[in-house]
Formats: sequence, structure tokens, C-alpha cells
Amino acid sequence: MKTFFRAVSVAALVFGIQTANAEEFKPAVVFDMGGKFDKSFNEGVYNGVERFKTETGEKYREFEVTNETQREQAIRKMAQRGSNPVLGIGFAQADAISKVAAEYPDTDFAIIDMVVDQPNVQSVVFKEHEGSFLVGLLAAMKSETGKVGFIGGMDIPLIRRFACGFEQGAKFANPNIEVIQNMTGTTPAAWNDPGKGSELTRAQFDQGVDVVFAAAGGTGVGVLQTAADEGKYSIGVDSNQNHLHPGSVLTSMLKRVDVAAYQVFKSAKEGTFEPGFNVYGLAEGGVGWSLDEHNKDLITAEMKEAADLAEADIIAGAINVHDYMSDSTCTY
Repeated sequence: MKTFFRAVSVAALVFGIQTANAEEFKPAVVFDMGGKFDKSFNEGVYNGVERFKTETGEKYREFEVTNETQREQAIRKMAQRGSNPVLGIGFAQADAISKVAAEYPDTDFAIIDMVVDQPNVQSVVFKEHEGSFLVGLLAAMKSETGKVGFIGGMDIPLIRRFACGFEQGAKFANPNIEVIQNMTGTTPAAWNDPGKGSELTRAQFDQGVDVVFAAAGGTGVGVLQTAADEGKYSIGVDSNQNHLHPGSVLTSMLKRVDVAAYQVFKSAKEGTFEPGFNVYGLAEGGVGWSLDEHNKDLITAEMKEAADLAEADIIAGAINVHDYMSDSTCTY
């Protein structure tokens, strides 16, 4: 009888611990400027947390930032309401997460695209330059004019990293290729200005560009649309955007923020969440390029073979893709 009651007590204790853990798991995500349906960065995160909700049945709180003053307010409100973990999207949320994480040391936080040095924060970053190298190579191989273009969103080092990797890949494929670059702006509004993206794209086409890569969030929608309208090629970013304009979007540089967001929630639910620094590159499957039914007729066997070989060489260290974030002189 004593053994029976001991077993019941242990079971009750375990159940109590599991219940407590379940109560503590209240995930939340704060999307940044452009919103969760920007067809790019934020939407990739949205797809990841939606996948988690579908697989587990766990709901999550969310907020879409529409102006800069809301970031800290939203993150603090999530923590105040008992959300755990709180996932912030984008480099611009770093200061807010750092401040709020210090105020709520028992809450787990995560941020995608920036490093926050707090004992309860997991920082997730990507090697965007590696994926950009591959689509730069494909762009140069596809170009008939010998001119390719890059249109970035907000002019920050992170976007310069995309541009630098893209140019390296293009010149790896064709040393004589000309790469024309434009940034949309210097404020967060640059992430959500399709009209400006369209204007910059037309200007590049007037200069002879026939393949353009957009790393500009919602602004990129205008770039892709204009390329389709003008009979040119575009390259999407972050999410797979091939389906937006089949036959015009040459490929998309994948940045698997969906996987990162999913893993943040999954590890928190399983009790394996760890603060620190996570890096996703080609070797980790965190970046790459998309090939599907929407662009398979645009990518020749020679182009795919060249991209696959370059990917293997980058992973093996035979090709060293310069990282603009570590050295702002973009070398080839």
C-alpha cells in the first residue's frame, strides 16, 4: 500500500510539473514594419509560427508594429501578460528586447536578425551573403546584357551584406559583369514602398539591367511586379517568391526565418530553449535558393550544376564569401 501511495505521489508531482510548464508556455511574436503578410521576411516568420500552431495546437499572441514607437511597448506588454517566450522580428527590435529582457529575467526572449547580449535572450542570425552569392551567380549566368541589378530596402549593413554577396557571386560567374546597386531609403519606411521599388527597377532597366535582385521587404513586391511587366527577370528574397510571377521570378534567395521561428517555439515548449547565439548558413540549411515548378524552365542544367558546385565549395571552405558585416570593404 505504501508503494502504491508513493507511486501516486510521484505521478502527481510529475503531473504538477508538466502542468506548470504548460502554463508557463505562452508564446508570442512581435512582427516588425511591413506586417506579417509582406510576402517576404515577416511572412516567413508567420509561416513558421503557423506551422508550429498547426502541429501542436498551441496558440500564440501576436502584434504587428506599424511605427517605431510601438516596438518596446509591444514587447513589454507581451512580457507583462505572461507570454513566454517572446519572439521579436528584425534588427530594429534589438534595443527594445534588450531593455525588456533585463526587466523580466524569468521570461525567455528571442530575436531574429540581431544579437542581444542578455542571459535570457536567444539571438538568431543568418549568413545572407552565402545565399546571395548563389543567386548572384545565377543572375550573371542568366543575363544577356552583362548587367544585373540589386535593390535594397533600408540602407543598413545587413542589406549591404546581401548586396556584397550578390556581387561576389555575379563576378564569380562572369568577371566582366556590371552590377548596379540602389537602396530604397534610410528610414524604416524603405521596407514598405513598392512604388519606390518599381521606380528604381525601371531606372536600372533603362541602364541595361535584365536581372534584378530585391532585398527590400515589402518594397520588393514592386520590384518583382515591374520586372514581370517589363519582360525582365527578378530574384525574390527571404520567402520563396517564385509563385508571385511565374516565368519572371528567376529564383528566390531563401532565408529560413520560418525554420528559426518554428524552432524557437518548439524548443521552448519542449523545455530545451537555450539563450545564446545561433547562426544559420548554407551548411545549416538556413539560406539557399529556390527551384520549383514556377521557375524550373528558367534554370538550365548548367546553371543548377554551377550553383550546386558553388554551394558545396562554400560549405567546404574552398570558396570564401566575404562578409560585409565583418569588413565593410566588399572584396572579391
